[in-house]
Amino acid sequence: MNAITEAVTLGRAGDTETARTRLLEIWTGIGTAGDPLHRCTLAHYLADLYDDPAQALAWDIRALDAADTLSDDRAQQYHASLQVAGFYPSLHLNLADNYRRLGSWDAATEQITAARQHTNALPDDAYGDIIRTALDEVAVAITQRSTERRPSAPGPGS
Repeated sequence: MNAITEAVTLGRAGDTETARTRLLEIWTGIGTAGDPLHRCTLAHYLADLYDDPAQALAWDIRALDAADTLSDDRAQQYHASLQVAGFYPSLHLNLADNYRRLGSWDAATEQITAARQHTNALPDDAYGDIIRTALDEVAVAITQRSTERRPSAPGPGS
């Protein structure tokens, strides 16, 4: 997790190429059957390092798949406050946003609906507010049939 965090920090500081390279190297070491917490975390953040929604989508699907095999016990070994249910609003939001940017309106709508079904797991804090606001933004963009990148979306265009 330390290596993942270091790479994510580089990406957030603007060095997306190095961050992407490091995360891909870590992914190779973890493998597709590796620790689900590591796979979920890495894939979730790696998706944000791609401006191309198709590339981001592939990593966001991997993140969701990993979350589906992740237990609360494993997540809490990393941090006692983690609940896997709290991952799902963001994971489905990212899928909805990628599908929307690709013009796949039905898939985007399904994912925004799935995200909203999990919002009760969001904390009542700044993070929860960010996710709820982004859900509203993506839902409006779906309704408007907009494929434009959201200004508030994480990633290289931020």
